[in-house]
Amino acid sequence: MIDEMILYTNFRESPLLGSMDPWLRYEGEKKGFRWREELFLESNRPLVYHWIQLLTESAGRYGFRGNLWHCCLTDLLVKGENSYSVACEGRGAIEGTVNAMALHDLTLVHHLMRLDFGELAEGHKVPELLLCMAYVPSAQESGFYNKRICGVLSDLAMELGRAKDPEDMKTRITEFYRCFGVGKFGLHKSFRVISGEGEPQIVPILNIKHVKMSDLVGYESAKAKLIENTDAFVEGRRTNNVLLFGDAGTGKSSCIKAIANEYFDRGLRVIELYKHQFRDLNAIIAQIKQRNYRFVIYMDDLSFEDFETDYKYLKAVIEGGLEKRPENVVIYATSNRRHLIRENFSDRDDDDKTGTDTVQEKLSLSYRFGVTIYFGKPDKPQFQEIVRVLAAREGIDLPEDELLLEANKWELSHGGLSGRTAQQFIDHLLGRRPADG
Repeated sequence: MIDEMILYTNFRESPLLGSMDPWLRYEGEKKGFRWREELFLESNRPLVYHWIQLLTESAGRYGFRGNLWHCCLTDLLVKGENSYSVACEGRGAIEGTVNAMALHDLTLVHHLMRLDFGELAEGHKVPELLLCMAYVPSAQESGFYNKRICGVLSDLAMELGRAKDPEDMKTRITEFYRCFGVGKFGLHKSFRVISGEGEPQIVPILNIKHVKMSDLVGYESAKAKLIENTDAFVEGRRTNNVLLFGDAGTGKSSCIKAIANEYFDRGLRVIELYKHQFRDLNAIIAQIKQRNYRFVIYMDDLSFEDFETDYKYLKAVIEGGLEKRPENVVIYATSNRRHLIRENFSDRDDDDKTGTDTVQEKLSLSYRFGVTIYFGKPDKPQFQEIVRVLAAREGIDLPEDELLLEANKWELSHGGLSGRTAQQFIDHLLGRRPADG
């Protein structure tokens, strides 16, 4: 059965479907799939428990609820990156012969969703199988999808289970592709790159801190500048690469996390890239430039020592190579340095006839960021305001004089005035609070 899939070849990789496939027979359009009679032999009873185990494991990993069989099939449809699903992401229904191919596969899925597990549970006297058809998850389940996506997938599984025919199922899954996309980029906000032999792999970051731009106290003009550029990017207007620079602990990285969270529904995805991976930049861009998402390639704590030359790969990609940067890709970088490459006094030595050229070479990377945003260290009143706001958010009930006195003591021995120091101080106070609040 699964060998007959034309587009959704990822169904062949499913351990659950792979172990079930030999025990199914197709009885035509009206009856669909039925269990083979040999499955009901007593010797095959352990198979049923194996399938219960696989279904339950899927619930624990992905946070499924309701009919776990329908959820597993839906998950495969949502992850299946193929010529039909990718063409539909963000656009919806398309034209062409590929629609007939998709309908062929979805006809098989439609029949699979109507498989009678009640017959199997009764035949082998395994009522536990029916628990998988109305599963209630615990609050702790799922480390793979965020809670919102867990709910969306379970709701979609219910919708597809109610589809009256394959055409109806195709309409519903196509609408999902239009709204949410397909595969890893459709279901996750942020990603990292795994480099090694062969093509670099873009893999999801499963747990990203759920910060919002409003969580960062102060820096209103800096945040507004970043939001303005990001709005233009997701709306398809002309935009610039962005360099967020300034003192440590001032919220530069937090702003990027906030962008990933707040723009997810608008099709923005963030790919984190480390300095040693710059040689993979062109290969990474080749993987994403045809997808219907907007990608921020994020480089944290970007800086280079005088002897490092990998920045040349970055320069060529940002501006200067023969191939222009795709319209759905932009680079956001954070750094403690305004000039990303360390300069030496010898670079400007008058005795060096090429001194000017050396300086310009080192500044040229910074100049390729069209938008630069400064995040400076707060002064004492600004630091105290950050402490007051954070304490109020966390419900810390201390007299203001005592709160600020303790905050001043803390910053003197913990890194000085910064938003990070303020947050660490608040975390310290919360850690001293009794567990029962």
